[in-house]
Amino acid sequence: MASKLLRAVAAVAATAMLAFSASAQSAIRDAEIEDTLREWTDPILDVAGLVPKDVQIIVLNDPTLNAYVANGQRIHLHTGLLIAAESPGQIKGVIGHEICHIACGHTVARLHAASVAMRPALVSIGLGILAIAAGEPGAGAALISSSSQFAALNFYVHTRAEESSADAAAVKYLSALGESPAGLVEFFENFRYQEVLSDARRYPYFRSHPLASDRIRTVRGLAEATGLMETPASPHVQKQYEMMRAKLIGFLDSPLKVRREYPPTDKSEPARYARAISAFQASDIQTALDATDTLLADEPDNPYFNELKGQILFESGRAAESVEPHKRSLELIPGQPLFLINYARSLNARGEEGDYQLAETALRDALVAEPDNAFAWAQLAITLENQDRRAEAQLATAESAYWVGDIVRANAFARRAVAALEKGTTTYRRADDILLITDANNPDNRQFYERYGRSSRLSLETGGRDMPFGDFSATARR
Repeated sequence: MASKLLRAVAAVAATAMLAFSASAQSAIRDAEIEDTLREWTDPILDVAGLVPKDVQIIVLNDPTLNAYVANGQRIHLHTGLLIAAESPGQIKGVIGHEICHIACGHTVARLHAASVAMRPALVSIGLGILAIAAGEPGAGAALISSSSQFAALNFYVHTRAEESSADAAAVKYLSALGESPAGLVEFFENFRYQEVLSDARRYPYFRSHPLASDRIRTVRGLAEATGLMETPASPHVQKQYEMMRAKLIGFLDSPLKVRREYPPTDKSEPARYARAISAFQASDIQTALDATDTLLADEPDNPYFNELKGQILFESGRAAESVEPHKRSLELIPGQPLFLINYARSLNARGEEGDYQLAETALRDALVAEPDNAFAWAQLAITLENQDRRAEAQLATAESAYWVGDIVRANAFARRAVAALEKGTTTYRRADDILLITDANNPDNRQFYERYGRSSRLSLETGGRDMPFGDFSATARR
């Protein structure tokens, strides 16, 4: 009986702690959106005293309005936020706020705050277990279910001061760049109504970022003091925002919603972009290609329009035709990792003389920029196998499996590679490293091998930093 109670306490305590951890959500990769967000974010990071290349920006495919910092220097932005924001300034304001959480050391402080906040929750759990043991299951269940609420209330007491300082820092960062901080004020005021909703009905962002009236007044006062409130976004930034939003809506919303947001009478570039993508998503391939061609007629040197055409052709079974638009996108933005992977994938599928060698060069260049891109490693394995370089292909497969966390498969393919590769070479040493890291005798790996033992087969999931295409396929980024 006692052991069962202890297990119950541990289980419930673990459940309560989930309130303080970021939920596992699917990330999306898209060159245009990532390039836009980096262009907006890097100057703010510089002003904040951070090194831009050390900070990741991860876009999560989630319709709720949220943004947060987690797992070190990683800024997470929900697609729901990017779509709901009414201007680039609103998005920049939220990004500036989140950057302060990194630069101001809040991420470390919150670990301590979460630990402190959990103390009354654990007391509540313990009392609940005791009540159940004493024959009062109803009272015990009530105490246990309230534990996460106690923890959340205590946690938010610790974070309110940090939220205020992050607001002030965002205004400071933007004004230092000569940009208007009005977007942050507008964003808060647009969602002021969230304060009257219950926690269950609020957007996640406003559960952790409470919008008290005095907070909004303070932000407005700071923003107005900069004298930059009326400074408009540049035409370039405004267009980036409109095209990013159109792309997200085209890929993520139903054709009916796309037509409602961008009716056929709207001949603007963002509207045509959204409708082209929506037609592609609806498998109306010819309409999608025709619409993309009209965009390219207006802007033949737009790399993202070329990328879209290549994607439509590839995914409609016309791999050979997809090579040229993907090649053109790379000519326009040389070295873009996701473009390199798109191009290599098309070359692998076409398989003409010299294609595999070109694909290998492109993939190795991409992996210099993104060594943890599991999909790139998987494509490299195909390329190497098609060149009869099986041992290297097995190593690439091991790398791909390793970066999605499939250490059992990684170990199996690394073992095959070690057996065939020449000792002392770089590839041999890397395969041997993977063997060591994924060793079944390592206690940290035990759970993976136990799970494999209960499974009838293994499958390689396309997770990690993978699927580098505008299709917004759900992926898990490490």
